[in-house]
Amino acid sequence: MITLYDAARCPYCARVRIVLAEKGVEVEVVEIDLQDRPAWLYEKNPAGRVPVLEEDGWALPESAVIMEFLEERYPEPPLLPRDPADRAFVRLLIHRDDELTGPYYALRRGADEAAGRFEAALARLERALGERPYLAGPEYSLADIAYVPWLLRARAQLGVQLDGFPALGDWLRRLEQRPAVAAEAAIVAAL
Repeated sequence: MITLYDAARCPYCARVRIVLAEKGVEVEVVEIDLQDRPAWLYEKNPAGRVPVLEEDGWALPESAVIMEFLEERYPEPPLLPRDPADRAFVRLLIHRDDELTGPYYALRRGADEAAGRFEAALARLERALGERPYLAGPEYSLADIAYVPWLLRARAQLGVQLDGFPALGDWLRRLEQRPAVAAEAAIVAAL
């Protein structure tokens, strides 16, 4: 049995929860209190962060790495394109997620000019989604999963409106039709 060391409020954990749900993988979830992290968590991830995926005593931290591991371990349904160049583009988008996450966290902290930075990040996503239906191309992929947790939280917790970003709003509505993303939206609504 796979164990996920998780925190409901953590968007990085959300990525892994979505991938697990998309793949239909059964998992035992251990909720971690991020305000009072248990000492043993540092044995599983020296950084003390979640998510951590564990199986048979082998622990794997870092959401992007876990997502790739799950894609390789459970290839159906595929969440990476078949073409190597298209797969590389998905990986590049995930690698550059700080273009959204950095402004999101600045907005959450109320930093100066954070709203403008976050709006610029949304505008970049809007342009990409104006050219293609999903972040990395014609199919839903790990790239979409990598970004959606922050947008769900920005909307629900920070009151961010997507009215000025029609392609981004359409993309988010389409993603929320997927049971795995809908389940994450429900978690965010309950926070």
